[in-house]
Amino acid sequence: MSIRKENILIVDDDYDMLEVLDRNLKKENYHTYKAGSVMEAIDILKHSSIDLLITDLQMPGMNGMELVKYVGDHYPEIPKLVITGYPSIDNALTAIKSGALDYLPKPFTKTELLTSVKKSLVNRTSVQKSTAPKEISTNYAGMVGSSAKFEELVDIIERVKNNRATILIRGESGTGKELVARAIHYKGSFAQNPFIAVNCGAIPENLLESELFGSTKGAYTGASETREGYFQAANGGTIFLDEIGAASLAVQVRLLRVLQEKEVRKLGGRNSEKIQVRVIAATNSDLREMVEKGTFREDLYYRLNVVDILTPPLRERKEDILPLAKTFLEKYQRDYGKSGLKLSDKTVEILKRYNWPGNIRELENVIQRAIIMSENEILPKDLPASVKYQVPTVDEELVALKEVEKKYILKVLAAVDQNKSKAAEILQIDRKTLREKIK
Repeated sequence: MSIRKENILIVDDDYDMLEVLDRNLKKENYHTYKAGSVMEAIDILKHSSIDLLITDLQMPGMNGMELVKYVGDHYPEIPKLVITGYPSIDNALTAIKSGALDYLPKPFTKTELLTSVKKSLVNRTSVQKSTAPKEISTNYAGMVGSSAKFEELVDIIERVKNNRATILIRGESGTGKELVARAIHYKGSFAQNPFIAVNCGAIPENLLESELFGSTKGAYTGASETREGYFQAANGGTIFLDEIGAASLAVQVRLLRVLQEKEVRKLGGRNSEKIQVRVIAATNSDLREMVEKGTFREDLYYRLNVVDILTPPLRERKEDILPLAKTFLEKYQRDYGKSGLKLSDKTVEILKRYNWPGNIRELENVIQRAIIMSENEILPKDLPASVKYQVPTVDEELVALKEVEKKYILKVLAAVDQNKSKAAEILQIDRKTLREKIK
């Protein structure tokens, strides 16, 4: 089932409720944005096309009723669905007068939620956006594919590319999470500004904090000068934090402050400086499991997970294997000074059949190796054995020890052309013993 065209913004300071709403709406294939405060919601509204607002009323600071009024004035075409754990007739009347189409008291069932969502979307007074299908190129910002999974991924990137909302990209290793991050940046309105990629797992823990946020002279042993960090370098653009699960708890605390306050303080510094940076984080770890184990902060997890993007494994987008393989074939032929190489029909069959546990990165490595090994055409012999069909191992029948001994002696005799002296030497027994065993 394809993703629906409706974008739904959910606003609630209760992260558990936010997660429940997000999960239930995604099961119905709606695309969601999440915000933990009114100000976060307004920032998303400024940069995204939203079809429905779902907001809680009781929140610290500016409450949900203020958001309903704000949206009513600035985005009158967006329908508003109000939810609250403190239901009252006055609140209901005020919400309806402020433009809310429906009012849903907590606790409510999944069915009640979806009924209200559908009713709110049906009752939209705005002119419907064009739903004409976009023509999806097989090459989108360096990403190649034509499968439904690939088209869904491109569709999500198109939705979020002009938004400064924080994005979390999840997926197995080798699925192209950095390519997705780069596509979001370079296809969007911040493309002329910096894109800074940081692999949090590749920087020693004691250096990561200063590398991200900068440091002042004398902040630590060896700090001989004041240095800007990656966040300062990315100001105005995008910072991509790969392997975010590898960040220490100390770094997580500082990163949370950056996301909350939109400001950075150098290590050893006293003053903070305002920055405007879109943060895209990526992980192949289960951050929810890390939260439960206490190795990743729950509040940071929700701050990072405003927009959630899952990069599908290659085994779930088999239609993309051949286009990707041809792309890598062209690329590495140029690099190695070769030309005219093609994939044989049998090679294509093997590539399509294989399950690719290492995903796109493994496919790239296989094609690169095959180009080096081949001459005019890439044949199955040019592929590593691991990619080709493996015969399942079958447990041998359990037999008596003398039967095993008999088979091995006959094997050795056959190998030395029945020369008993050589066979006895290999078996490390004398000829007399060998003769007795042969009898």
